[in-house]
Amino acid sequence: MGAALYAGIGFIGVALVLAVFFANQRGWLDAADWRFSAANLLGSSLLLVSLLDRWNLPSFVINFCWAAISVLGLVKSARARVHGNGEGSEP
Repeated sequence: MGAALYAGIGFIGVALVLAVFFANQRGWLDAADWRFSAANLLGSSLLLVSLLDRWNLPSFVINFCWAAISVLGLVKSARARVHGNGEGSEP
């Protein structure tokens, strides 16, 4: 893969993370909604892929942690849906 492709993948990740953060701040997407964590996981994962071309340790650390926290959010949402309390489910 060329540098432009890695950069493009990274920019898609940036757009996704910023879009869900904006949606959360506007009240359009609750942080407890599984889609919030899923989009953050995908966005941070795409940013991690972009680092294969241009390595940057601080960026790796923040995006790895972002992805790990997003996984925790998905687990919490899944458990809430299984237990039927509605938290983390669609409105």
